[in-house]
Amino acid sequence: MHYLLQRGLREPAVIEELGIGYAPGGTLRSHLSDLGYSLDLLLETGLIGSQGQDAFCRRVIFPCRQNHRVVNLYGRSIGTAFPHRLLPRSKGGLFAWESLRHYSHVILVEGLFDLALLWQEGFRNTTCAIGTHLTPLQWDQLRDSQDRRVDIVFDQDENQAGQQAARALTKRLHRAGLTARVVHLPAGQDPNSFFLAGATRGDFIRCLEEAESP
Repeated sequence: MHYLLQRGLREPAVIEELGIGYAPGGTLRSHLSDLGYSLDLLLETGLIGSQGQDAFCRRVIFPCRQNHRVVNLYGRSIGTAFPHRLLPRSKGGLFAWESLRHYSHVILVEGLFDLALLWQEGFRNTTCAIGTHLTPLQWDQLRDSQDRRVDIVFDQDENQAGQQAARALTKRLHRAGLTARVVHLPAGQDPNSFFLAGATRGDFIRCLEEAESP
């Protein structure tokens, strides 16, 4: 919980709704074995590594659901010793898409903590691709309504990779007949760090109002 507070996530209702958990590492194999799951199955799912170690260690876990079923797990390291990771399978569709596909205005972000902070601030029309690359399923989901507007809020990193990806996706969505815009935050920030730096809901609304069309 301390790590979540450090990242600005303070609302228990949002944490519960997103299903956020924590994997300390070192206990999952024995726990699941005690429940009757075979080692072969644990290896097949990727929950256990080839050396028998837990796949997730000292990571905050976000379950990725599709049609109300968990299809993958995203683990965000709470330190620097372990990289962030997904299980070795498709990341599935857009995060929480079933709960927001009815919106005519969708905000697309890069990371799950970006999504969590925006949900906390009341922007429940926010979804996440877990990165800047959209899978074919995620692309089809964004295009399932021609009346939808998509505002893309990727990281404002120094190497401009996030903004380049946002502009490319905006142009691609325009070619597909959708309205899409790039939302600019202060240099070096993403939605998570934007709110951590003291920005308010009103500040983010102003960023949306100033979004750039291709």
